[in-house]
Amino acid sequence: MGAWAARRYPLVLMPDDPLARLSALGVVPVVALDRVADAVPVAEALVTGGLPCLEITFRTAAAAAAIRRIRDAVPEIVLLAGTVRSVEQVNAAVAAGAEAIVAPGLNPAVVERCLDVGIPIVPGIATPTELETALGYGLRVVKFFPAEPLGGIVFLKALAGPYPDVGFIPTGGVDPGNLAAYLGLPNVVAVGGTWLVRPETVERRDFTRITSLAAGAMAIVREIRSRPD
Repeated sequence: MGAWAARRYPLVLMPDDPLARLSALGVVPVVALDRVADAVPVAEALVTGGLPCLEITFRTAAAAAAIRRIRDAVPEIVLLAGTVRSVEQVNAAVAAGAEAIVAPGLNPAVVERCLDVGIPIVPGIATPTELETALGYGLRVVKFFPAEPLGGIVFLKALAGPYPDVGFIPTGGVDPGNLAAYLGLPNVVAVGGTWLVRPETVERRDFTRITSLAAGAMAIVREIRSRPD
C-alpha cells in the first residue's frame, strides 16, 4: 500500500492486492469504450503518462472485450471493471481478466458473487447505512458516488470520525480543480475521474492528450503526498 497511505489511515491492504496498487497511484481513470480497437491505445497512453490504471465501465457492449484486449497487451496496468450491476457482468469481467470490480451501488448479489469468486469488490455507497452494509460483508474500501452532488469533501470529512478504518474512492464530479482537495483527505484511497479519457478525445484518437492529462494528474498526486502529515 505504501508508507504514505499507511500513515494516512489505519487501513491495511496486502501488497499484491490490486486496491493497494490503486491506492499507490491515487487516481483511477474511468472510461466507457465504444470500440474495442481503442482499448490498447488508451491503456498505453495512460501508462506513458505514468498512470498505469484503468477502469473500463460496463456501459457499452465493448467492455468485456476491451478488458480482455488490455489484459493481454498491457499486463502491467491495474485493470478494473466498472459500472458492474449484475452477476452476469461480474462473470464476464472475471473471465476477461479484470483485477477488481467497481459498482455504482451496493447490490448484494454482485457483492456476494465477487466474494464467492475471490475478486475484490468496491461497491458504491451514498449513505452511512449503505456503508454499514458494506462493512457487514467485510469490505473496507468503498466508492463514494456521485461524490460532488452528495456533499463531496464535506461528507467525507463527516464520515472520517465514526469510520476511521474505511477508505473511500470518491467518483463523480472530481476533476483537476478539486483533485488535490480530495487527495488531501486522510480517508481517501484514490479518486475516480472521467476527465482523463473523454469520449470525444478517444473519438479523435488524441492519445497524446490522454498521456498529458495522466501526467498532470500524477504531478498533483506527487505534490499532495510529498507534504508532511
